[in-house]
Amino acid sequence: MQGSGGGPRVFDLEQPRTAEMPVYPSHRPGYSYLLHRHHEDEYDPEEGGPRTSASGVIICMEHTGTHIDALCHQSDALRLYGGIPVDGRVQTSRGFTRLGVEEIPPIVAPGVLLDAASVRGVDCLEPGYAVTVADLEECCARQGVAVEPGSVVLVRTGNARHWGDPERYLAGPGISADASRWLAGARPLAVGADNMAWDVPGVKDPELGCTLPGHLILLARYGIYIIENLMLEELAAAGVHRFRFVCTPLKLVGATGSPVRPVAVESW
Repeated sequence: MQGSGGGPRVFDLEQPRTAEMPVYPSHRPGYSYLLHRHHEDEYDPEEGGPRTSASGVIICMEHTGTHIDALCHQSDALRLYGGIPVDGRVQTSRGFTRLGVEEIPPIVAPGVLLDAASVRGVDCLEPGYAVTVADLEECCARQGVAVEPGSVVLVRTGNARHWGDPERYLAGPGISADASRWLAGARPLAVGADNMAWDVPGVKDPELGCTLPGHLILLARYGIYIIENLMLEELAAAGVHRFRFVCTPLKLVGATGSPVRPVAVESW
């Protein structure tokens, strides 16, 4: 958190990226940083003077660490949001020609934090728990907030505190399909949570017949972005439930997602 001179506090919502961070098997290798150029490689005080440089190589899967999902990330019966068919004109070996992450504009929008863990009276929801519509409605009532069109809604489950324990983190709670539908009906610009995949991991929705039902509902059917692996503990501890949300995805042309470093700026 940053803030000085009586100005608004700024909360960093990104989790640190390391090779050991929680990653789904389908998204490995996740993250790796390799120092390619070392300072001593070019050190020659007689010819080049005292200055040297170092630089590295980043290997990073789109859907690891704190990241945003592009609309092309999910399809509904092989159609992207807006009814766009998934065919060779749209889906290529070099990425997507429609709805790639580069089409997400810089997000600067009103944000609300719905602290589902707190309304359940716990520090962290148990693994497998699915946040319900009733949980979110109680958050709104207790916190005096509402989900508005064009806003960004962040749901705290408390799972972020287990970032250093990959097995526990990956087995965490998530958001129910009904809660995703409820949120989608309010037409936010984006939603986010402090777990790996927004949804409860590995649970098949009986109505939709698929896992990750919130991804289908939000991305493919409503065109609402999803931000995952957020760090919401400091924001919740400060009691900040309304804020200005800032998130700028990288323009990775054709990609299905992007690493992000979102921040919440306290409203004042």
